[in-house]
Amino acid sequence: MQKGRGIVEVVNLGLKSYSSALQVQQSYIRQHLDGGGKNVLLLCEHPPVYTTGLRQAPYPPQEEQRLIKLGAEYVRTSRGGLITFHGPGQLVCYPILNLACFKKSVRWYVCELERTVIRLCRKLDIEASTSPHTGVWVGDNKICAIGIHCGRYITSHGIALNCSTDLTWFQHIVPCGIQGKGVTSLSAELGRTVTPAEGTPYLLEAFGEQFDCEILEQEKEH
Repeated sequence: MQKGRGIVEVVNLGLKSYSSALQVQQSYIRQHLDGGGKNVLLLCEHPPVYTTGLRQAPYPPQEEQRLIKLGAEYVRTSRGGLITFHGPGQLVCYPILNLACFKKSVRWYVCELERTVIRLCRKLDIEASTSPHTGVWVGDNKICAIGIHCGRYITSHGIALNCSTDLTWFQHIVPCGIQGKGVTSLSAELGRTVTPAEGTPYLLEAFGEQFDCEILEQEKEH
């Protein structure tokens, strides 16, 4: 039964490069701007990649090369936030939403994303919370990074939830530019392997509850 704010469709992109996933996002954004868009959640994992946001000054070339030599890509993006890592074992969700269908407030939207992930963690008996820093935390360790872009109230970019991510990738940067803080994952908190595939149903359920919408799952997009 359709709920208050309508339908949000799920498109599973599988393992997809950051640049390719960005092209998919832009395609859905154009549909919204042309007046025929639908609200979607793009789900994927990325091969190893370090990304920086709008608020960060460009890394010096030698720093970019240092990260690339680790076996990762390096991409400057239009999202908010500072440097972070994406890679296998991380559940990435890019909501492409017209906030006119929900609430025309970017601050509200970011808070709802945080609450969605906290709700997800609660379903797995993990006590997560917000902090003065954007994202979702378990104590002093970030379990989910959030960085969004919003133009004409159409959202892009989104959340990156560490499920079974190799956390050693984060040791080569200051994640999100926050000194003295660490990172964690669903697997680390639960003491067992929790894959993105296992985490996905919890995310979709939590998103539907938090955003008061019906989640419509589609076939995997190739």
